[in-house]
Amino acid sequence: MTETSSHPLLSVVVPVRNEVGNIAPLVADIEKACAAIGPFEVVYVNDGSTDGTAAALAELAATRPWLRVVTHAQSCGQSAAVRSGVRHARSAIVATLDGDGQNDPAFLPEMVEALQKAGLQAGMVQGQRVGRKDTGFKRWQSKIANGVRGRVLKDDTRDTGCGLKCFRREAYLALPYFDALHRFMPALMAREGHKVLHVDVRDRPRLTGVSNYGFFDRLWVGILDLAGVWWLIRRRKRVPQIVSETM
Repeated sequence: MTETSSHPLLSVVVPVRNEVGNIAPLVADIEKACAAIGPFEVVYVNDGSTDGTAAALAELAATRPWLRVVTHAQSCGQSAAVRSGVRHARSAIVATLDGDGQNDPAFLPEMVEALQKAGLQAGMVQGQRVGRKDTGFKRWQSKIANGVRGRVLKDDTRDTGCGLKCFRREAYLALPYFDALHRFMPALMAREGHKVLHVDVRDRPRLTGVSNYGFFDRLWVGILDLAGVWWLIRRRKRVPQIVSETM
């Protein structure tokens, strides 16, 4: 084990399912972006892929000590994959991005710096996409979903669906876990008393392949999740402020 892999300053978690064509170019982009940060590791979570994703990751990991791979026996969804990656991460600061190449890793140094400068009261930095490269229908559905969520949760975040996030590992693991957690992190971080920062990030076209997520697959589930998060926020009356500790 190298110094870089055992004591990283940043852990980058990438959930992925059937993205064989996007593995190598995205790993190269992450490596280039993280070189300016310091020691880092990348934790890919292979969420039950049935294409050549596993082989592509194994080939790259053989020559990159900072690249680690966690494999799910079957697909469990993006939130489960993110959680697996965070639990295996070695750094106190974790960043996530989608495995399709649309999230540009070049923004990682800016996001890490923003989190560090804000101090321990800041729990996360949420990327917010500009220049979306998705289809008009997908942009429309995201606009509607973010608008409804913002009015209900009042989380002051216009784009929680952006996979580019940077957060404190301890703060994330203290959040109530459920499927689709990754879409409600700003509201739940604020619920726990953490400050949420925002950084505008550039969206890129998908490198290869097609999206694994559809509108009608998550529409009704998303409504139930929104109601559940609203209930959690209302039930949180006061965030404990620790003034002293005896060990």
